[in-house]
Amino acid sequence: MAVKEQLSQQDYVKKCKKAAEQGHVIAQNTLGFLYLNGQGVNKDYAEAVKWYRRAAEQDYDVAQFNLAIMYKLGNGVEQNHTQALKWMTVAAEQGHADAQSNLGNMYYQGLAVMQDYVIAYKWWLLAENNGSKDLEHNKKELLKKMQPSQINDAEQSAQEWIQQHGQ
Repeated sequence: MAVKEQLSQQDYVKKCKKAAEQGHVIAQNTLGFLYLNGQGVNKDYAEAVKWYRRAAEQDYDVAQFNLAIMYKLGNGVEQNHTQALKWMTVAAEQGHADAQSNLGNMYYQGLAVMQDYVIAYKWWLLAENNGSKDLEHNKKELLKKMQPSQINDAEQSAQEWIQQHGQ
């Protein structure tokens, strides 16, 4: 039984590699995940980054988010918060909730950007609107540091984003 499972995993990796090499973004992202976690292949962060980047460059938001995290943590690439910000922003602009939440964190912390509570709050509102959970505490703490006009600006900016992006 264990041999059969191993063969099926090998077959899965083989099919995934073939599809990824043919340019299929979901397969590329999946292959990145397999290399990141050492599932069916040897763990290899550089290979994970390679496959995430291929899918990210084809506008696949999930891969853009994954690539941003690799840059943020310095896994498979030199840690680079500017690149993390770039890919996080691209994914967030496509409506990726986790990217929106993380982008809010980056603005809140001033990581690779000027600290900006209005922009942080906007992205957290959008992330929450897209299904992100557990942002209530962050928002509550941030609201203590903001003026009413800043809160209004953030809420208005989030609404405008939703109208522009149809979300």
